[in-house]
Amino acid sequence: MAAFDTTRPASGLSAGRISSFFVTMFAAFAAWNDARITRNSLSKLSARELDDIGLTYGDIDTIAERCTR
Repeated sequence: MAAFDTTRPASGLSAGRISSFFVTMFAAFAAWNDARITRNSLSKLSARELDDIGLTYGDIDTIAERCTR
């Protein structure tokens, strides 16, 4: 008598893996966009305004990178 295992997916790409890919891509895009908006907003501030919040122009990239994590 032959046994047939039907618990494995028939193809290498299941619907879960495909949707997970798109969720990951959307999250990466959203993080990139948040960092871009943060960088642009901070870049518009003057040195005096940045000093008021305890930042310098050199800190802008560091702060923007924190948004992507």
